[in-house]
Formats: sequence, C-alpha cells, structure tokens
Amino acid sequence: MNKKIKWITETAVMLALLVALQALTKPAGQMVTGSFVNAVLAVTVLVAGIYSGVTVAVISPVLAYLLGIAPQILTVPAIMVGNTTFAVLLSLIAGKDSRKIARQATAWIAAATAKFAVLYAIVNFLICGVLAEGLLSAGLLKAPMLKVLPATFSWPQLVTALIGGGIALLITPVLRKALKK
Repeated sequence: MNKKIKWITETAVMLALLVALQALTKPAGQMVTGSFVNAVLAVTVLVAGIYSGVTVAVISPVLAYLLGIAPQILTVPAIMVGNTTFAVLLSLIAGKDSRKIARQATAWIAAATAKFAVLYAIVNFLICGVLAEGLLSAGLLKAPMLKVLPATFSWPQLVTALIGGGIALLITPVLRKALKK
C-alpha cells in the first residue's frame, strides 16, 4: 500500500475512533472521556507514528469543542498544545522501537506530566491569570469560567493522561502484532 494512503487511512481511523469515544463517553465526564482521548492519542503515536499522533492531537480538540465537550473556545488552542506535547514526547522518548516496556513507561509518565504542566500553565496562568481581565471585558470569557477552567485543567489532566497512557501500553502490543508492525 502507498505510504501516503496508509498514513491517511491510519490517521482517519484513529481520529474517527477518538470522535466516537468522545461522543459516547461525554455523559460519563472528564475522567472517562479524557482517559479515552489520551489512550487514543498514545495508541496513535505508538502504532501509526508521530505524524498521525500530532494530527489527531491537533484536530481532536476542535472536534471536542464542536461536540460540546471542550468547555470554552479559548481552551481549544491550549488543548492542542497539550495534546501535541503528549504525542511528541511519547514518540521521542519511546523511540523507534516502542516495544521496550521500560522506554514506553518512561515516555508515558514524562509525556503525561508534560501535558499536565503545559495545560496547567496555559489555562491557569495565561487564560485565567494574565489575560483574564481583557478576555472578560471583551466578552470572550464569562466570570464563572474563571472557577471552572482552573479545576478542569489541573490534576484531572495528569490523571487522565496517566490512565490513557496506561491503557495504550496494554493495547499497543496487541495492535502492533495484529498489524504486523
């Protein structure tokens, strides 16, 4: 199969899976939905590669917003950056031979921690801190969101990234074997 067609197919399948899981798990809340999102991101990176992973990382927050899952349009770029951080670090640390469990575990914990730190900094310090007054006066941010966003983009981000990454580490060997990768 042509490499470009294979990339498009793998990326599209993972993005479709992610959208379906977001829609199905939305009623279950952030912990469930976020864990599944992170699992799909990690599986995409470890099975389809960094380019597919980054593509899914960037497109999924837009789809989450359109599905009513992302709480505020202002958070979409922050989620893009957080997801991309997760995907890139996972890929870089896990390396080409992502079958080595110690490397995968290190990559998973580092990527989850970095994603949490990036999201926390952007949302809590930038959006709800430095830019809050201007965003409020421009009508781009509602006052109640100043309480909701910091809670949403704090420790739950670390927990969901760790859960999702852990699920991915369990699923990836089976998928790689099935796909002969």
